[in-house]
Amino acid sequence: MSENIPKNLQTVISEGYQVKIGEYLDEGWKICKQKLGLFVIFAIIVLIIMIPLRLNIIDPRIRLPIRLLISSPLTAGFYIAALQVVKKKSTTLGDFFKGFKYFLPLVSARSFMTLLGALGMILLIIPGIYLLVSYFFTILLILDRKMNFWQAMETSRKIVTKRWFSVFGFIIVLLLINLGGMLLLGIGMLVTGPLSACAMVAAYDDIIGVERGNF
Repeated sequence: MSENIPKNLQTVISEGYQVKIGEYLDEGWKICKQKLGLFVIFAIIVLIIMIPLRLNIIDPRIRLPIRLLISSPLTAGFYIAALQVVKKKSTTLGDFFKGFKYFLPLVSARSFMTLLGALGMILLIIPGIYLLVSYFFTILLILDRKMNFWQAMETSRKIVTKRWFSVFGFIIVLLLINLGGMLLLGIGMLVTGPLSACAMVAAYDDIIGVERGNF
């Protein structure tokens, strides 16, 4: 596994790139297996935290906002660990919780992406799908390039638009992999979830290039 040189974002937007789905899955697995035990342990922790927020034991009026506030930084933990592996930095379980250092931009991005995607779905399904796919790199841009949420969303949209259908195909493959994990009594998700995050980081590293290794 080799790390790529960080690229100028405007160059990526103007010149475009190729989406290599098979390569990203392969590289994603190489990233994941280096710290597979930590990825699985953190996935179990996230599952334990999120279970009460998916059941009716909490008032629905506060359940969804709490899920949004907690899930965004927790999900970012998988990306942070994968980014550190790519940059050959030591990674511990504590690093998976560093997403909370980026709490405000992550939650803001998740909120606006959800809102705009929902509005797009209401107005017409195609715009909603376009936006949801276009924001594919938003979280990684926040973490790696220290962008604010709107800058990250717009930059991701411009980059993904160059190869929108290819990125959409990659997302479909990741969804199918996770569906397979769910069919294995949900236990498979403990591996397919982290694998998907690592594959996304592999795609990001190839297309944009990981810049940071310390979070």
